[in-house]
Amino acid sequence: MRSTRRRTGALLLSLALTAPLAACASTGDGADGATTLDYWLWDDRQLPAYQDCADAFHAENPDITVKITQTAWAQYWQNLTTQLASGDAPDVWTNQSTYYPQFASQNQLLDVEPFVQRDKVDLAAYQPGLSEVWVKDGKRYGLPKDWDTMALVVNTDALGKQGVAPAQLEDLTWNPADGGTFEQVIAKATVDANGRNGLDPAFDKNSVQVYGFLPEWADGANGQNGWAIFAAANGFTYLDKNPWGTHYNYDDPKLAETINWFKRLIDKGYAPRLDKQSSVANSELLIAGKGAMSIAGSWTILTFTDPKVKQKFAFTPLPAGPSGRKSSINGLSDAIWAGSEHPEQAWKWVRFLGSSDCQDRVAQRAVVFPAITAASQKVDAAHQAAGRDVHAFTGAAKKDTFLLPVTEHGTELNPIVQDAIQSVILGDAKADQALREANDKVNALFK
Repeated sequence: MRSTRRRTGALLLSLALTAPLAACASTGDGADGATTLDYWLWDDRQLPAYQDCADAFHAENPDITVKITQTAWAQYWQNLTTQLASGDAPDVWTNQSTYYPQFASQNQLLDVEPFVQRDKVDLAAYQPGLSEVWVKDGKRYGLPKDWDTMALVVNTDALGKQGVAPAQLEDLTWNPADGGTFEQVIAKATVDANGRNGLDPAFDKNSVQVYGFLPEWADGANGQNGWAIFAAANGFTYLDKNPWGTHYNYDDPKLAETINWFKRLIDKGYAPRLDKQSSVANSELLIAGKGAMSIAGSWTILTFTDPKVKQKFAFTPLPAGPSGRKSSINGLSDAIWAGSEHPEQAWKWVRFLGSSDCQDRVAQRAVVFPAITAASQKVDAAHQAAGRDVHAFTGAAKKDTFLLPVTEHGTELNPIVQDAIQSVILGDAKADQALREANDKVNALFK
């Protein structure tokens, strides 16, 4: 999630993890036998909720104190890599599904399956499919924390000025040949300096004031915030199997068709050129009125519905492609460092994080959808009570979802695929050739 979760694009790090080192003093026992556990997370919006959980946990376990460290996404993974290499990592940290295989393959994560079996943890309480992501070869490397899906985020004022109401966006269609009704809406929502939209013969694509669609290109090898939902709707699948596949399909013509459609969208002036694209996140550009639509993850709901935001936004379902409407579903977990001096106490904390006691507290703040189904329903109810329509996200979770790729070499293949796709978008390469070459490089990593 988050991928982000920046989540404006997947961070391209090469995690140079070392083999397990001797346990170092990242936690410690006090003279009175008390234990302090270090716990890391990256989302500042979720920090208050997890501090509530830490306080409640300490009240139940007065001999265990949880010290929370929150660091922004990019720095988070850099710091974690450094700490793992030095043997002084946090006891427990928030993990992301496309990153954790790197840690698991280097034996940096504690297998919690024996604890799950011993304490009879009810895995059926979680959103279907989430708990299995964290299992490899019979070992379990975390308990589900939350989930996210994708939807369109739409500036209703910008579209309204062009005669498009949110209700018209519920059943959009898309295809890579002409973009379907989705591209027609994008064209309408694109406005030049003279107030002409993209369907006007006099539209000036070299002087655009509001782009109809803002794509995301710093998205690594999974394209969660950009091309992935379109490629999946066109019939593309990442792998021979997921999770833990060993052969990628980036050479699939269905992906090349999708990337070519994006290129044509840019050529028409409906989306910004990559070489001219602002370094500001798409969410900020949308809020500033520079774009009318983009893809958004459910973790951004409160970003766009904050009372301080002057623009009015709505969330609508993704357009349906030749293979239907597809959304990625992603989730986080809480992992225990294999080198922790206090595995039993760390497990108590992870079990609490994965319990309804903690996840109900997270639900009260409605920042994300917790992994426990009952807690997730409380978030949905909280959004409804506040007048926030989030059916595009909750509806997507119930059908036609796909997992982001969970494999070895995840961080190594990120730059290979992203560079190839960007080269196509920049006009420096042909999609079929660039993706075929990238696919060969990616699959060579598994030989």
